Amino acid sequence: MKYAIATLGSHSALQILKGAKDEGFRTIAICKSDHAFVYRHFGVADEIIEIPSYSDFHKVEDDLIKRNAILIPHASLITYIDLRVIENMKVLYYGNKRILHWESDRDKQRIWLEKAGLNLPKVFKDPSEIDRLVIVKFQGARGGQGYFLARNEREFRRKIGSAKEYIIQEYIVGIPVYIHYFYSVIRSELELMGFDRRYESNVDGIGRIPANMQRDLKVTYTIVGNFPLMLRESLLPEVFRIGQKVVEASKEICSPGIYGPFCLETVVTPDLKFYVFEISARIVAGTNVFMETSPYALIKHGKPMSTGRRIAVEIREAIEQDRLKEILG
Repeated sequence: MKYAIATLGSHSALQILKGAKDEGFRTIAICKSDHAFVYRHFGVADEIIEIPSYSDFHKVEDDLIKRNAILIPHASLITYIDLRVIENMKVLYYGNKRILHWESDRDKQRIWLEKAGLNLPKVFKDPSEIDRLVIVKFQGARGGQGYFLARNEREFRRKIGSAKEYIIQEYIVGIPVYIHYFYSVIRSELELMGFDRRYESNVDGIGRIPANMQRDLKVTYTIVGNFPLMLRESLLPEVFRIGQKVVEASKEICSPGIYGPFCLETVVTPDLKFYVFEISARIVAGTNVFMETSPYALIKHGKPMSTGRRIAVEIREAIEQDRLKEILG
């Protein structure tokens, strides 16, 4: 039986589809009609299924089932498609669907990361408790959109607007490091795929403005792109340690746990301590900086290996070993 790899045409679809083609799979992109030309231009999709809007995604499920497609999730899928729709779809799906509820709820995320025993920034339950610099975030995979800084309750009230669902998190001063992992069910191994830093608007542009003109500017954290990053080698043991602890904790909270690609969003302080402030339980856009490979993946696999291709390798090996059910959620 031949399988196809399908994904929503957005986020990291170019990488996912290219990686699947590199491993010999037929590929399918499900795209909004005004985005389809991108995937035709790059030639990564053997077939493009056009939909008027993301809310129509569920209407193509029967088409995907007929094509024996395996759906690969990414942030756009879980942002634009209701989780209940995803959970109830019968199309083959790579990953543990139930882990998405733990990712999308920041309170559940914290329970997960605390169970893993990681260093976490302090969370303030009420704005009146704010006694230091904090960052206010919103639920879901919104790409940093709307996040803001506050130093006290007065600043918080001035900036929050009408939003009701948010988290007030201590702002840890340090270097943001986004760690890309891949946990293989077939090989029973945690792999390091690379690191990136985000390029955010307008916070990364404000530094180009003279200090005396920055004071009254509104700082925003909307992600525009990503930079590749090489971490000092002496930090790699800690990187593997915290990643493994997250995997182990996930098996307790949501069996069979997290597998495939995931990302820990961290800040490294001057004393080289990792603070974990968020987890993404699927492929992240930061892996796109390694569309061909990262140095770590190249050393591990002995050939170019993007995260998108690593997903396809896992699926291919599962098919060859008659273990596909073990990696489908």
